[in-house]
Amino acid sequence: MGKGKVRWHLMMSLDGFAAGPGHSMDWMAGVKAGPGVVQESIAGLGAVLGGRSGYDALAERYPGRASKQPYGGAWSGPVFVLTHHPEDAIPDPGVTFLNCDVAEAVEIGLAAAEGKDLELHSQDIARQCVERDLIDEFRVHLAPVMLGSGVRLFDCPGIEPVRWARIHDGDPAEAVDLRYRRA
Repeated sequence: MGKGKVRWHLMMSLDGFAAGPGHSMDWMAGVKAGPGVVQESIAGLGAVLGGRSGYDALAERYPGRASKQPYGGAWSGPVFVLTHHPEDAIPDPGVTFLNCDVAEAVEIGLAAAEGKDLELHSQDIARQCVERDLIDEFRVHLAPVMLGSGVRLFDCPGIEPVRWARIHDGDPAEAVDLRYRRA
């Protein structure tokens, strides 16, 4: 069995937020991913690694069901939450809490994914993985909304620019041309 990829996959607002204030995700209501995107992502997904802040926000909104929220409940599998304080986490039978280094958490998640991909559901964990070159693929869906505040996609002052090659036919350094008008 091959080893899956570590992927950072998310929707982002036009002004660079991956979640609203308090890790809210309600701003995504009515925003659609492209045809087949969700199905393709679910088909390759073996495990999820998230962070404590996002988990706590979900656990408060969905008591006992936070682990059922990836892809709106359309996916189920191993869910890991990396935290320095697992002892005071709100319990969820579908979540395994990890208190270890981010690289070890990634290895645990990949092993549990059994050859499929490990998806990162935490901007802070993704930042740490970018800094350590642990991410194989980055996929972002730009939503036609501006939030003004919330959880930034990537906040890491002082590092060198991180370049990504676009996965498609054609020039991988070509910028994507997006055009919107006020809805």
